[in-house]
Amino acid sequence: MSDKQFDVVVIGGGPGGYVAAIRAAQLGFNVACIDEWKNAKGGPALGGTCTNIGCIPSKALLQSSEHFEHAGHAFADHGIKVEGLGIDVAKMLARKDNVVKQNNDGIVYLFKKNKVAFFHGRGSFVKASDAGYEIKVAGANEESITGKHIIVATGSNARPLPGAPFDEENILSNDGALRVGAVPKKLALIGSGVIGLEMGSVWRRLGSEVTVLEALPTFLGAVDEQIAKEAKKAFDKQGLKINLGVNVGEVKSGKNGVSIAYTDAKGEAQKLEVDKLIVSIGRIPNTIGLNPESVGLQLDERGAIVVDDECKTSLPNVWAIGDVVRGPMLAHKAEEEGVAVAERIAGQHGHVNFNTIPWVIYTSPEIAWVGQTEQQLKASGRAYKAGTFPFLANGRARALGDTTGMVKFLADAATDEILGVHMVGPMVSELISEAVVAMEFKASAEDIARICHAHPSLSEATKEAALAVDKRTLNF
Repeated sequence: MSDKQFDVVVIGGGPGGYVAAIRAAQLGFNVACIDEWKNAKGGPALGGTCTNIGCIPSKALLQSSEHFEHAGHAFADHGIKVEGLGIDVAKMLARKDNVVKQNNDGIVYLFKKNKVAFFHGRGSFVKASDAGYEIKVAGANEESITGKHIIVATGSNARPLPGAPFDEENILSNDGALRVGAVPKKLALIGSGVIGLEMGSVWRRLGSEVTVLEALPTFLGAVDEQIAKEAKKAFDKQGLKINLGVNVGEVKSGKNGVSIAYTDAKGEAQKLEVDKLIVSIGRIPNTIGLNPESVGLQLDERGAIVVDDECKTSLPNVWAIGDVVRGPMLAHKAEEEGVAVAERIAGQHGHVNFNTIPWVIYTSPEIAWVGQTEQQLKASGRAYKAGTFPFLANGRARALGDTTGMVKFLADAATDEILGVHMVGPMVSELISEAVVAMEFKASAEDIARICHAHPSLSEATKEAALAVDKRTLNF
């Protein structure tokens, strides 16, 4: 096999793509991965949106801003005195950039370790051939490679607001929101999704006056209603101004900031003047430059690549995963699909269970859930039992000084099988994994209620919520 011909070529080096490439290499295939992300020096920056302008840098800034808020508000309760508190935004951003670089470099190391050939540039289809598919790599040095199997993992892009394109100076996507050089006095968010709430939390903690404009009449409609109400109560208390049922009109960007005209839930005209605007109204599949028409690759009306349950496209030996296909746009969903596709190519039976994919919003309090919400169960007519337990009654949460929120279990009324677990509170991004494992193995609420949990720990709230399904909590 020539050095330009591969068993598997992966287009995209984000979480789905790089994991697919590594797993395929582990299974004995000759693998190449194409990715065009560049660092500040023009070198490769593997990891896609997640590592470069998404999950990883946002968590770095969330951590920095949380430290700042604790120093300004919570430390005094612990007897810790802080004088002359200030924020060096440039240093905070530099730390974030270093965290990103460590992740970028880690993937380069993993490719070398697993003997994955890396090509730096944008991959696009050229034609089908007897050897598979010819893929052009447009980069510093244009070249072509051939793959017997192609895995498309090109991710997604931020959806711009009609009539107000991103300039990444005043009107920001997640990219620009991570590079704001000074704390804005006034900041607006259009859309109260995951990205908007997380970025809004960062800048609110650092001193911004943050206003959220959400078109939907309900807050976090995909979240269990009881959990969403608890979260909104916490955000309101923190000072996030969340306006629901808003209809955004003209948005003007100028040298003094951004002007947003909108009508509120009562139908009254309003105007908001801010320094920066973050637009967080969803993401769209990224097939820019992929040239799918050259090989007849089918896209749907949203621009996503059409795949079946096994991530097979309309073309033989062409697969697609992650944000560029149907399903939730989550990095860990892309990773699981990447592993599953590599194993399917090898003749194995890769497995992805969409019902047990966890969701997390890394605000404070954190929000996490897996499975069905109470409103979904009501709509489907399924008989269920519910149990909740507040962190207010958890000893570890009291010691942490963070007792906001609760854990909620939903179980089948007849069989007690866990149908959904929903959490809002401290570190629930870590607690949700127990629920994912339980649901994957078809556990009952009683199974969790009977497991010994360490004391004192936040995980005891999970056990107590499971006990609450049978109305026998011990500490509330």
